[in-house]
Amino acid sequence: MTLTLSDLALYAGALLILFLTPGPVWLAMLARSMSGGFHAAWPLALGVVVGDMLWPFLAILGVTWIVSVFSGFMIALQVLAVLMFVGMGALLIRNADRSIAADSRLTRPGKWAGFMAGLAAILGNPKAILFYMGVLPGFFDLQSITPPDIAAIVFLSFAVPLVGNLSLALFVDRIRRVMSSPAAIRRTNVISGWLLIGVGVLIVFT
Repeated sequence: MTLTLSDLALYAGALLILFLTPGPVWLAMLARSMSGGFHAAWPLALGVVVGDMLWPFLAILGVTWIVSVFSGFMIALQVLAVLMFVGMGALLIRNADRSIAADSRLTRPGKWAGFMAGLAAILGNPKAILFYMGVLPGFFDLQSITPPDIAAIVFLSFAVPLVGNLSLALFVDRIRRVMSSPAAIRRTNVISGWLLIGVGVLIVFT
């Protein structure tokens, strides 16, 4: 394995920041937990896991192949990774007061419905692979990674959001009080936005 603990820690930190950014799946976890408790929420989290494992794996294979054909592609992707994090952070800060849009497909009752909704939300968004193709080269040298490296990246890609989603379901009562406050939503978005910009700047110097 060629990746260092610091490499993996930086990537895990970025994933955590992205998880803390409120979105439709985040809100669906809240809605399912409030309506049916933890037992209603964990199938959704497991459905999301499938995509969180698949997309980074396919992105790594795709980027590795492209790099073997086009020299200099890695540098372009690293620049793209910086721009993506800074851009996402700036948009979060700009729209910090905007409420989260709910997706009714993600809140249908039933364990199987929850799992399929989480799966559809991830696999139904092919832009996710473009996100990983843009972000991963900012953290790792995809030209020299080994199978154990790929396994570690894929593991973090699903483990961090999974732990976050399950923790969110377990502590839904506290989260529900936080989400009821517009000021708290704004504060969360502003903090997450600046952290994402910080990750983008950190990529430049690592």
